[in-house]
Amino acid sequence: MSLRIADIAPDFTAETTHGPISFHDWLGNSWGILFSHPKDFTPVCTTELGYMAKLKPEFDKRNVKIIGLSVDPVERHAGWADDIAETQGHAPNFPMIGDPMLAIAKLYDMLPATAGDSAEGRTAADNQTVRHVYVIGPDKKIKLMIAYPMTTGRNFDEILRVVDSMQLTAKHRVATPVNWRQGDDVIIAGSVSNDEAKVLYPEGWKQPKPYIRIVPQPHSNA
Repeated sequence: MSLRIADIAPDFTAETTHGPISFHDWLGNSWGILFSHPKDFTPVCTTELGYMAKLKPEFDKRNVKIIGLSVDPVERHAGWADDIAETQGHAPNFPMIGDPMLAIAKLYDMLPATAGDSAEGRTAADNQTVRHVYVIGPDKKIKLMIAYPMTTGRNFDEILRVVDSMQLTAKHRVATPVNWRQGDDVIIAGSVSNDEAKVLYPEGWKQPKPYIRIVPQPHSNA
């Protein structure tokens, strides 16, 4: 199956370093980030897992659950976690899925159906397409998908920024412009008529073009 933004994130059951889970039940009413790795004990992924563990308190504040996946059995993850703690200063503090039968990697279209049903004997290069980030909303729909090459580390500060944007725009009828960060001005969504905008923003807005209406970021409690 081919996944797209706004599709329901496929549900699955799996063994993780925090015990067995059913993915949708585990998400509950939270946002979620699922990010995948082609194999344990790979260098770039080691740096990513350590940094994500460091950043986890920021995602916690935003009601975002984090879960990793590696195409290796769960029992191998513990040894990798020790290496991550030693080299990065932070061990994974979120569940890590074991996917030794490649079932979830194939379910999420990260590997083709012809990849077989065992991680045994497969190298990281064989699994190089298992380097995705999925942001999933409380409605279980995919909000963001990014795939990275093996040689380029992921930017999880950017993922945090995108979560801030998506949570803001899910609550308010606005969009965020290029390189937006918390506190920056936003754009009134195109679905909002000028008459509606006058009610929502009685102080008015900047309008360099008829289709660009700029206002201060709405307060979270607005």
